Amino acid sequence: MKSVSLGSLGFFKLRTIDIAVLGILMALELIINRFMVTTQFIQISFGFVIVAIASYLYGPVWSSIIAAITDILGTLISGSVYFPGFTLSAILGAFIYGLFFFNHKVTGQRIFLAQLIITLFVDVILNTLWLTVMYKTPFFGILPARILKEVIVTPIQMLIIYLAFRLDAKQFASIKNRLSL
Repeated sequence: MKSVSLGSLGFFKLRTIDIAVLGILMALELIINRFMVTTQFIQISFGFVIVAIASYLYGPVWSSIIAAITDILGTLISGSVYFPGFTLSAILGAFIYGLFFFNHKVTGQRIFLAQLIITLFVDVILNTLWLTVMYKTPFFGILPARILKEVIVTPIQMLIIYLAFRLDAKQFASIKNRLSL
């Protein structure tokens, strides 16, 4: 059985340039997440693209840390009620992207599998659970609406991530190589 080291998960000492890039990615995610469609139980934004890029560049560990910080800062900035469950969901989503994208060629199959796992376990199960805890609603009462939302949104997310990595594949590889020096 192959062992997993912290280095293979992207846990390495950050240099000044890495901190600057991660800060820029955090700022981009905060800005992009401000432009969303929201109802009480459904929230659609495009911050997932930035999380996918951070996960590709820095791996599951650092992207998870950045996702947690960004989730907390975003909640504080927006004035919303903070709920730690959503921070856990952000961490898990970034970690899953990192497992599939870090030190790998980002293929359609990897995007499909990563997004499918995130959709099923994080978005449908965990986030629905967090909403039921926050709003004291029955899990199975809001589950159909959440599943419908994911059936619509997930293919769009997969396509956006695919296009982002395909259209800019050379640029992402170049950025990653420059950051690896």
